Amino acid sequence: MDSALEIQKPHDQLAAFLSDDMVAVNALIRDRMASEHAPRIPEVTAHLVEAGGKRLRPMMTLAAAHMCGYDGPFHVHLAATVEFIHTATLLHDDVVDESGQRRGRPTANLLWDNKSSVLVGDYLFSRSFQLMVETGSLRVLDILANASATIAEGEVLQLTAAQDLATTEAIYLQVVRGKTAALFSAATEVGGVIAGADDATVQALYDYGDALGVSFQIVDDLLDYQGQAAATGKNIGDDFRERKLTLPVIKAIALADAEERAFWQRTIEKGVQEDGDLDHALTLLNTHGTLAATRDDALAWAEKGKAALDGLPDHPVKQMLIDLADYVVDRVN
Repeated sequence: MDSALEIQKPHDQLAAFLSDDMVAVNALIRDRMASEHAPRIPEVTAHLVEAGGKRLRPMMTLAAAHMCGYDGPFHVHLAATVEFIHTATLLHDDVVDESGQRRGRPTANLLWDNKSSVLVGDYLFSRSFQLMVETGSLRVLDILANASATIAEGEVLQLTAAQDLATTEAIYLQVVRGKTAALFSAATEVGGVIAGADDATVQALYDYGDALGVSFQIVDDLLDYQGQAAATGKNIGDDFRERKLTLPVIKAIALADAEERAFWQRTIEKGVQEDGDLDHALTLLNTHGTLAATRDDALAWAEKGKAALDGLPDHPVKQMLIDLADYVVDRVN
């Protein structure tokens, strides 16, 4: 009964539809994360790659290629490329954020050290570029190389924006478009490109990935304040403790009186946090209705993603991608 219910989740439906391709992607990932001279590379990579992630981004590449009628071998290379880029950024992120937990397990930097995480991340980036080149498509290389640069740019922008009370929703969106949405949109875009889809279709796939990525990150930021640790693999309030200005807080600061603003300055800008501060932050977010407003924003982006697929021909995958956009927001009760 439970397994039948589980398969109804859009990412499970996608995984079932793409199961043969995903077997090939996983085999390619295992093959390319091997290292003849540095056994620590597969050790560190396996810890993260096999930690039970949903493989959402590579599945989006495969889904886009299928929807566009592709029957060649290179969508598998591109899906593995996307997963390598994603894994590399996670390894680097956990060092930058000094994180101790990822997907409910200790992070690589905690189990090994920061040096291993950074250098293995670099190795995976390099591997991803080797895979891209094997497709023989300069356009694919251009898209994924740009995405890699945009991801790094978003992370660096977040360094300065995350603890600055002057950060606006527009800057937040720029960060999110960089660090999260850039890989979602590249994942779907290259699936269309490798299939030889027309420009309008490729643009639609890009727009879908971009909107889904923004919605996904907004929901992640929302779950940090109202999720269940068992489900998210994170502790409630991690972003607050790490002094990250995310959308619920940015909205609350815009509505804050002088006393509330002083609270945010002390806890986020100065990093002076005391017992009870997280509870007070949650009270302010609820008082100003910013959690609900943030969810509304996530819903709007999900609708934008679904609308991008409107003009594409009917295909079993198309409905799964539409359902996926709904599911991303449904993670928030």
